[in-house]
Amino acid sequence: MSGILSEPLDINGPRRPRPSWPKVPGSPGLTVRHRAHGHVGVILRYTPDWIVIRDRNGREHTLRNEPGAFSVDGRTVALVAPPRAKGPDSSALTASGSVAVPSAAARVAQPSRILVEGIHDAELVEKVWGDDLRIEGIVVQPLHGADDLEAVVRNFGPRPGRRLGVLLDHLVDGSKETRIAQQVYHPDVLITGHPYVDIWQAVRPQVVGLETWPTVRKGTDWKTGIARAIGFSGEPGVLWKQILGRVSNYKDLEAPLVGAVESLIDFVTLGGPGGAADL
Repeated sequence: MSGILSEPLDINGPRRPRPSWPKVPGSPGLTVRHRAHGHVGVILRYTPDWIVIRDRNGREHTLRNEPGAFSVDGRTVALVAPPRAKGPDSSALTASGSVAVPSAAARVAQPSRILVEGIHDAELVEKVWGDDLRIEGIVVQPLHGADDLEAVVRNFGPRPGRRLGVLLDHLVDGSKETRIAQQVYHPDVLITGHPYVDIWQAVRPQVVGLETWPTVRKGTDWKTGIARAIGFSGEPGVLWKQILGRVSNYKDLEAPLVGAVESLIDFVTLGGPGGAADL
């Protein structure tokens, strides 16, 4: 008999050292391969937790940045922050994790737009990604519900140079939002979203002092149900202002929302294929 079970195990023996990999700056334009999924592409955006790449077909992928998750020229590496340009404010970051440009004026609004479902969605996107969007000249507008999305897209008239990104709540198999999204197909439209019933749920519960968001009985308005479950007696809108006040940057949000918004920003500013709902 041979193998690891052929002899007694020495549980007190030396432990296998944790693997380490050479550190490589995750600079935009660097070609990388994601080892688990096999995606190969150039880096569009780096954050300490996420890497956005574009593959050779123009498809964008938001991938978790972990040591050893990527390879460069066949060598497994740990992607680290790219060097920042030297300057008095070079260490400042925006709430989205991008390098801040303090002296940059807001760009004139571009024809492309990002649509979100409601006011709360717009306020959260503004708080975390507002600096980036102002530099790019991208306006975020609330839909006030997704039921008429097909008509909204038709009236907007998307075309090259006039792209439309749409962020939807509860974009999961079988949901109403998914059925609505599947009715829209256009190369200059990208629909993406997160799995949460409401944008509140995309804020990490620990940020507001909860272990998890309470379960709301089906048929009950989600915001109202949450307020009751945590003993808040005021209007849900007042509670939302308190929740929003606890959010300081992208690290306070759940990863699916961060990836969805980053994909939309890249789509309306950098290009890349649209056409179908990104589920």
